[in-house]
Amino acid sequence: MSGIDRREFLERVAVAASALSASGLVACRDEGSASAAAPGGPSDKATPEIAPGPVVAVKAEEVVVPEIVDTIVEVEALRGMPWPTPDPFLFCVHHKDGYPAGNEAQGPVASLAGRQIGQDFSGRDGWSMYHGDVVPGFPRHPHRGFETVTVARRGFIDHSDSMGATARYGGGDTQWMTAGAGIVHAEMFPLRQTAEANPVELFQIWLNLPQKKKMVRPYFTMLWADDIPVHRFVDAAGKTAVVTAVAGTLQGKTPPPAPPDSWASQPGSDVAIWTIELEAGASWTLPAAAEGLARSLYFYAGDSLKVGTRDLPTSSRAGLRSDLPTRLVAGAGPVSLLVLQGRPIAEPVAKYGPFVMNSQAEIQQAFADYRATEFGGWPWPSDAPVHARSQERFALHSDGRRDVPG
Repeated sequence: MSGIDRREFLERVAVAASALSASGLVACRDEGSASAAAPGGPSDKATPEIAPGPVVAVKAEEVVVPEIVDTIVEVEALRGMPWPTPDPFLFCVHHKDGYPAGNEAQGPVASLAGRQIGQDFSGRDGWSMYHGDVVPGFPRHPHRGFETVTVARRGFIDHSDSMGATARYGGGDTQWMTAGAGIVHAEMFPLRQTAEANPVELFQIWLNLPQKKKMVRPYFTMLWADDIPVHRFVDAAGKTAVVTAVAGTLQGKTPPPAPPDSWASQPGSDVAIWTIELEAGASWTLPAAAEGLARSLYFYAGDSLKVGTRDLPTSSRAGLRSDLPTRLVAGAGPVSLLVLQGRPIAEPVAKYGPFVMNSQAEIQQAFADYRATEFGGWPWPSDAPVHARSQERFALHSDGRRDVPG
C-alpha cells in the first residue's frame, strides 16, 4: 500500500526535475522515494481466517503425487517491506495490524501520543496509523503506469478516487485497479467495531503494465470474496491445504477477470496470485505451469516448510522453476504462503514513488502532468474520506454502475 501524503508529494514535485538524475531513479522503499510501505507487522504463526468462496474440495485419492524434485532456483530473505518481486511484479507489502476498538470517527480508541502522525509506520502496540491522522490508512495519493491488486483478507478498506468512484470492501475481497494514465485515490481502514478489536490484514501487490498500456484510461474492478475460488485439498494423511486463487486458473476453476488492460488479461501472461494455508503436517503440490514464468513463493508465517527436497527458512522468498511441480510440506505448525507468478514483461522500468514508466523522461512528464492536472482533481470533501459505520460492502464505479457482493 504505497502512499504519499499530499503535502510531502507536492513539495517533492517542486524539486523533481533536479532530483531525477540518471542515477537517481530509486526503488519505492528508498529514502529518496515517497514510499508508504509498511515495516513488517507483528509475527503471526497461526493460520489466518479463510474468507468464504466457491469451494473446490479435492480428496486425497484424486491427487496424483509427482516425483519430489528440487525446483528452487534462488532464495532471499524478506527483510521488512516491500518484499522483492521479480518482473512482471513491482512491489508487494503485507499489512497486518491489530487495531483496537473504533471511536465515533472510526479511528482507534487509543492515544496517538508518541506516534509520528501523518507518517506512522511504527507498529507500536501492534498497529500503525500510516498516513492517516484520524482513521488509519492512506489519504489521497497518485499513481501512473501500473496496477494495484489489494487483497483484503481481514477488516475493511474504503476506496475513493479522482474518477468519482468509491467503494468499501474487505473480508476476503480484492480490488484490482489499473492506474494507467493517472489516478488519485485514497485507501482508508475504517475501524467499524466499537466494542471489540478491528484486525486488518491485506496484501497490496503492484503489477506492471507494458509500455503500450501505460497510458490507458484508469479502471478498477471488484473481485468479491464469494466469487474467488477457494480450494481445499486433503492429503493422504487427512491434512488440509487451502488455496485461494485471486488470479490464475487452478483445478479448472478461473477467478473473476482482471481489468481488460491488465497484463493478467493478455494471452500467455499466466499471472497467478494465490494464498496458501497449510495446517501442521499438511502437504500439497504446486502444479507445473508454462516454462519461462517468474514464480515466487513467499513463506511469511509459520515455523518450518519443506519445498521440494529443501527446507525453506521462515520469512523468505523462493524463486521456483515454473515448468515443474513443487511439493510443499508444513512442519509441526501451520504455514502461510503467497505465490506470485507471471510471464516477465521484459521492458525497461523507471520508477519513482507512485509512478512507474519506461524512462526517466516519462517519470519527469508524470510529475509535470500531476502538477498541472492532479489527474482530474479530487471530487471528495476530505483527503481521507470514509463511509458511514453502517455502510456494508459495495462499489460505485465512475460510470455510475453500483456493484455489491452476491
